Amino acid sequence: MTRLVLLSGWGCDARLWQPLATHWPGRRQGGLEVTTPDWPGYGGRPALDDPEDLDALAEAMADDLPAEAVWVGWSLGGLLAAALLDQLPAPRGLVLLGMGARFCDPEGVTQEALATFRTAFRRDPEATRAHFLRWQLRGEPSPRAAHRRLLDLLGEAPAALPATLAAGLGQLAAIDNTARLADAPCRVWRIAGAHDPLLPPSTRDAADVPLADAGHCPMLSQPLALADALAAAAQERAS
Repeated sequence: MTRLVLLSGWGCDARLWQPLATHWPGRRQGGLEVTTPDWPGYGGRPALDDPEDLDALAEAMADDLPAEAVWVGWSLGGLLAAALLDQLPAPRGLVLLGMGARFCDPEGVTQEALATFRTAFRRDPEATRAHFLRWQLRGEPSPRAAHRRLLDLLGEAPAALPATLAAGLGQLAAIDNTARLADAPCRVWRIAGAHDPLLPPSTRDAADVPLADAGHCPMLSQPLALADALAAAAQERAS
């Protein structure tokens, strides 16, 4: 049995992964176990006293991130999963989906743009989160359809309290996994939508698996292609 652990990103809880449920080739063959744990503070899970404390995060997630699994982190989830390589026993593999070694990049989302977003979030958390959910979908083949699907999955209510979301923005600004990934203790796969508006072109071009006709949220627009890519990564680690 091969295990995949799917980790969501900023502003979205584990319900985001539901579109993949019917597309897992290994699951149809009985050889793939998929879990979708929420981060602390998401999906009704208790928040950490200090949501930016990586030591506390590692302790909270230890049972959800076993060494015998392949960890799949989407967006902020990928940034955090890579950071936890220093905190937890190494997994069999790490998949970064829609994320590079760091979030901010001069050719992608700049530090200045993120700072402006954080200021807006402090003023009106819910309106800013709602704007972000629409904005990240610009690279999908049908952004409006993807947005409707996202709202069908998550509903209108925030997936986490403002303090947890604010801490996530701080982590997007501060965490740089360049050194960790250069000397990673496991195989690292990079999967990116070919039209991801949050990634700089260099990161999209360096992806091990570029997903055609997809942006930042391929689980909404290309669930079959994404499930196949993740299953292939899991099977490679199992062989």
